[in-house]
Amino acid sequence: MTFLELVLHNLGTRKTRTALTSIAVALAVMTVVTLGVVTESLRSSAAEVLEMGRADFSIAQRDASDILNSVVTEAQVATIGKTPGVASIVGVLVAMVKLNSDNPIFLEIGLAPSELAPFGVHVVAGRSYGPRSTNDVMLGWQAAQNLHKKVGQTIDIGGTPEHIVGLYSTGQGYADSGSMFPLVTLQGMQRKAGLVTMAFVRVERGKSVAAVRARIDSENPNLATVSTFTQFGLVDRNLAFLSATQSGARIVALFIGVIIVMNTMLLSFIERIREFGLLRAIGWTRRRLLALVVGEALAISLIGAMVGSALSVVFAIVLERAPSLRGIFHASFNAGDFWTALYTAIAIGAIAALYPGLRAARLRPLAALRRE
Repeated sequence: MTFLELVLHNLGTRKTRTALTSIAVALAVMTVVTLGVVTESLRSSAAEVLEMGRADFSIAQRDASDILNSVVTEAQVATIGKTPGVASIVGVLVAMVKLNSDNPIFLEIGLAPSELAPFGVHVVAGRSYGPRSTNDVMLGWQAAQNLHKKVGQTIDIGGTPEHIVGLYSTGQGYADSGSMFPLVTLQGMQRKAGLVTMAFVRVERGKSVAAVRARIDSENPNLATVSTFTQFGLVDRNLAFLSATQSGARIVALFIGVIIVMNTMLLSFIERIREFGLLRAIGWTRRRLLALVVGEALAISLIGAMVGSALSVVFAIVLERAPSLRGIFHASFNAGDFWTALYTAIAIGAIAALYPGLRAARLRPLAALRRE
C-alpha cells in the first residue's frame, strides 16, 4: 500500500467524520469565494460610473457614503474648468430609479445637450433632447433593446411617462443600459438645482495629468480626483467598507475552518494513539508520521475545496437573481476565484493538522502501545 493509498484508506474508515469535516471546509471555502465574487462584481459596477465619460480622470465628493450621494456644485465645476492644464470638464448628475421588478436599478444621467459629444455620446437613432425640454428622454441602445422600446414611444420612469426622442451609445455598458435627461431637468426631478454628482476632466495635450490632479486636489479639499479602479474608495466609503468586510469574513471563515478541522484531527489522534505508536515501533520516522496526519487533513480540505467551489457557483447564481442585487451583481467567476478556493482549503488543512501531527510525531512507541 502506497502512502497516498494509506491516507485515503484512513479517511475511508471514518466516512461520516470525513464527510462532515469536508462540509465544514466547503462552507468556509464557499464563504471566501462567494464574498470575493460579490465584492469584485459590486466594485466593478460601482467603478463603471466613474468610467462613463471620455476623460483622463473623474472628480467626486471625497469620502461620500456612496458615489450617487456625491455632491459637486456647478460653481466648483466652472472654477476647476479654469485650472491651468484643463482642456474640458463635464458635470454630470447621476441617479438611480426602480423601473420595474425586472429592473430595480435603472440609471438616470443628467447631461447638457452641448456636452453630449465631449462626454462621448453618439445619437444612433432619433435626436437629442433640448437644453430644458421636459418629458423627453434618450435611452441607451442596450436599455432600449432590453425594454423593447423604440424612438417615438413612451416609457414610465419614476411614475412619469417620458417621450423617447432618441437612442444613444457611449461604448460603456453601464451608461448604455440607462437613460439620459437634460441636466436641468434631472436636477429638478431630483431636487438638486445647481448640483452634479461628478465631473469628468480632459487634460490639455502635453500637460501632466498627475500635476493637474494634484492642483485640483489641493485647491478643493472636499473633492477627490480618481483615475484608477483602486482609487475608487476615495469617493465611495461603502465600497471601502465592503472590501474590509470581505477581508474580515475571510479571516473568520479561515479561523472557523481551522478550528473544526483541528478538532477532528485531535479526536482522530486520541483514537489512534496505539496505531501511531505501532507505526513508530516498526520504524516510521517522526517526519513521516507528521506527513500522514497533515496528508489526511489536506485530503479532507481538498474535498471541501471542490464541494465549496460548486456551492459558491450555485449561491452566486441565486444571489444574482435576488431583487436587491439584480442589475448590479453579475455572477462571474475566473480561474483566480478557484485558485482562492484551493489556497483557502490548503491553508485550513495545513494549519489545522500541524498541532495534532506534532503530537503524533512526538509519541513514544512503548507508552503509546500501553495506552488502552
